[in-house]
Amino acid sequence: MDLARYSRQVLFEPIGEDGQRRLSNSTVLVVGAGALGTVICNHLVRAGIGKVRLIDRDYVEMSNLQRQMLFDEDDVKCALPKAVAAGNKLEKMNSQVIIEPIVGNVSVENIDDLINDANVVLDGTDNFSTRYLLNDACFKYGIPFSYGGVVSSRGMTAFFIPEKTPCLRCITKQGEGGGETCDTVGVISPAVDMISSFQVTETLKYLTGNQQVLRQTLKTFDVWHNRQYDMKLSHSDPECVVCQKQEFPALQKKAQSEETVLCGRDTVQIHRKSVMDLEQWESKLGQIADTKRTPFLLKASLQEGIHFVMFTDGRVLVQGTEDPIQARTLYDRYIGS
Repeated sequence: MDLARYSRQVLFEPIGEDGQRRLSNSTVLVVGAGALGTVICNHLVRAGIGKVRLIDRDYVEMSNLQRQMLFDEDDVKCALPKAVAAGNKLEKMNSQVIIEPIVGNVSVENIDDLINDANVVLDGTDNFSTRYLLNDACFKYGIPFSYGGVVSSRGMTAFFIPEKTPCLRCITKQGEGGGETCDTVGVISPAVDMISSFQVTETLKYLTGNQQVLRQTLKTFDVWHNRQYDMKLSHSDPECVVCQKQEFPALQKKAQSEETVLCGRDTVQIHRKSVMDLEQWESKLGQIADTKRTPFLLKASLQEGIHFVMFTDGRVLVQGTEDPIQARTLYDRYIGS
């Protein structure tokens, strides 16, 4: 480890040389390489975290560039998966950090492998079904979970530690919320940066042995309307199925469906296959659709105004609908079982 590289961080007394060495020996999992995830990874990699595992299921589009700081127009032109594009930038940023980009979907089937050596899991997702999966896995295996969410000019974040704080399910009930997303009401970049920075700051405190100064609150703010509020994480819900009853419902395989509606994206993800030969599918769909293939994905535009985005891990994004039934029908018609 090159301490000179981190000299200004080492000079910060709560971290020092000992804390920097702790960071270099740490592994984190960042789930999502979008707005939150790219800022999170930027801070973590520059801070000298030893290993950053990053997983994301999407690819870079022009509308991402306003707030997803690791991407540029070349990534859009190449239709790079976000994990790959982010990994490329992060490797140039700090060659001392091991970057492990994964193009894929977090699921019951792979969550154990993703978190097995992680010291902290950081939330860069945009949906609560994935957050509950991460929450349940972290509390099952005793791994801290750095939660964050942003929409419009509002943000919310907390740092959950098994056996020391309540969990995400204690303070957010499944199915609650107004259904607002960045794709329906928008989002401004400063709000993203603030929440991500809070997430990383608490992570750095934990990893450097400064747990006595962890915030221990659910922080919410509206940066546009100058409002903020901290709710103390004091008591767990005695009926919580995760941190009290140890049932972990999101880890039950029946809890996940083959179809996932990507809220506000006019897209349904279908994941029935474990692998896809993109060259083969380009040949098949090229007779009825306009296709474009990259090393990571295949785009197929159908006459109905529907677009398939197919990945090598078997996932298919059906773009142009939020109706799972219609998406399944189109999938069955053109791709089959």
